[in-house]
Amino acid sequence: MALIDFILNLAGLLLWLNWRSSGYDPLGRRTPATLIGTLRQAEPQRLVRWHSLAALAGLLLLRAVLYRQIGSAARPAWAGTLNLGVVVPAFASNSFLRMVLFSGLSFGLMLGVFYLWLLLLSLLAGPEPPPFHRLVRMQLGSIDRWPRGLKWFLPLLVAASGWWLLSWVLTWLQVIPPPASPAHRAEEALIIGLGSYLPWKYLAGVLLALHLLNNYIYFGKHPMWAYVNTTAGTLLSPLRAIPLRLDKADFAPVAGIILIFLFAHLAQYGIKLNSFHLPGLLDLYERLPW
Repeated sequence: MALIDFILNLAGLLLWLNWRSSGYDPLGRRTPATLIGTLRQAEPQRLVRWHSLAALAGLLLLRAVLYRQIGSAARPAWAGTLNLGVVVPAFASNSFLRMVLFSGLSFGLMLGVFYLWLLLLSLLAGPEPPPFHRLVRMQLGSIDRWPRGLKWFLPLLVAASGWWLLSWVLTWLQVIPPPASPAHRAEEALIIGLGSYLPWKYLAGVLLALHLLNNYIYFGKHPMWAYVNTTAGTLLSPLRAIPLRLDKADFAPVAGIILIFLFAHLAQYGIKLNSFHLPGLLDLYERLPW
């Protein structure tokens, strides 16, 4: 079921991207010679965008019905889970309302991670991004032009406020236990907001791995590779003062991947060495009073 959910989330993401990018279709931006031509051209464009959103809504609703039927018939009964880094809420399949909520949240989680990755690319692009960055700007819209400081705090603000609102619904549906106090709800939202930065490690690792691969294998002059090298170079800028090159071998991408995943692991799980204990996000979440 987890694999089916992942595949359907990918299908939903493609429908979303089709809706977001349909207005940027160069074939749909031609200027007709007459008003009738304008109306005839605009109508199919509206239908395409409307159909994408309708198909996405239908997909989320129909798979909720599927999860309800299959999950309840399974022995033991299946429950949908959302991995939010520090908490994994489970949605029992014996309730159709819970399955509808799980279907929407599961897709929303994948969509949120996707936009987190786009935001990281926006942060790494710099004030004058290469032309290939237009694909990122097409999805982010005006957010791509926001001040860098605001974009750094955007995941924390969105994830924390989103969980604070969602926790009321999850508590009402008895998916999670009620918080001990309003302060506890706010602390819980803050920890989950801080954990929203953790998915950046996967995109950063892929960028550095592609950069390492492109250093030794020539893949042509496609703009994508220039964009990968530029963003990877920004990621590796803190390591420039360290001599990581030996003759023609550059170990900076490997060191960057190790450091990024090590830092993410320590941020999530903390450090435990004998009597020394530096808590991570999981430790802080578990210490919250219930």
